[in-house]
Amino acid sequence: MNDSAFALNPRLEADTLAVGDLALCRVLLMNDARFPWIILVPRRAGARELTDLSPEDQATLLAEIGAASRAMQRLIHPHKLNTAAIGNVVAQLHIHIVARFEDDAAWPAPVWGHGAREPYDEDESSGFVGLLQRELGYL
Repeated sequence: MNDSAFALNPRLEADTLAVGDLALCRVLLMNDARFPWIILVPRRAGARELTDLSPEDQATLLAEIGAASRAMQRLIHPHKLNTAAIGNVVAQLHIHIVARFEDDAAWPAPVWGHGAREPYDEDESSGFVGLLQRELGYL
């Protein structure tokens, strides 16, 4: 698999804000101000499972998950980071990294399906995207 035919799933595109690209993954910010939440999408056409990636891409993905998780820890200081690759609704391989707090609206349950999404306002989203870009080395 390669990234020449990569296309972001329309649902991911509709629900997120673009942050940028790492060596393998497109980095997205879930557009829900209730939960600081980034998504990594390997730019490999047709990838649905971790096992669809080459061993080299699997290693790169793990390193990028680590980098994104450290960025979230530095910026948000969460009680816990939830990391998941579920894909029941969107089959395209993507990794969720969700900053969780003991006082967030869904704690201790999963964030999926909890209430209505509350989009960031423009200033909040551009500020957070800029901070993520700086932490991930884009700026």
